[in-house]
Amino acid sequence: MTCSTCSSPTVAVEVPESYREYAPERSATVAICTHCLTVESTRDGERNPNFTAISDALPSNADAAIPLVLAIDRCDSLVTNRSAIEELLEAVEREGTDPLLVWDRLSHDPELEPTVDLERRRHQLEQLLY
Repeated sequence: MTCSTCSSPTVAVEVPESYREYAPERSATVAICTHCLTVESTRDGERNPNFTAISDALPSNADAAIPLVLAIDRCDSLVTNRSAIEELLEAVEREGTDPLLVWDRLSHDPELEPTVDLERRRHQLEQLLY
C-alpha cells in the first residue's frame, strides 16, 4: 500500500485493542507512511512489523511504537485531542520509552517529512502536558 498523502510506501500494523479508539476509523489495522508518518486505516496489518522501515528512531517494541505514532497522528489538533495524546504518551512511557526523546529523534530524521511539525508540536506538548 502507498500513502494517500505523499505516495510513499507504508508499513501495515495490527493495532492492539487498547489503542483502536485512537486509530483512524477505530481500525484494527493501520498503514503508517514511511515518509510523512500519516496513519490511515487499512485491511491487513502485521502483529510484529519492522518499525525501522519507518525510522530507526522509533522503538522496535510495537507496544511503544504504535501509541507514539497514533499520538503524532492526533497532533493536528492538540486541544481537541489532548486527552487521547496524554493517554497514548503515557502508554509509551509505561513501556519504558521516553516519548519526547523519540519525538526529537523523529524530528531530526532526514528521511522523514512528517505532515505535523514535530519540533513545534513537541514544545507545545511540553507546555500542555507536562
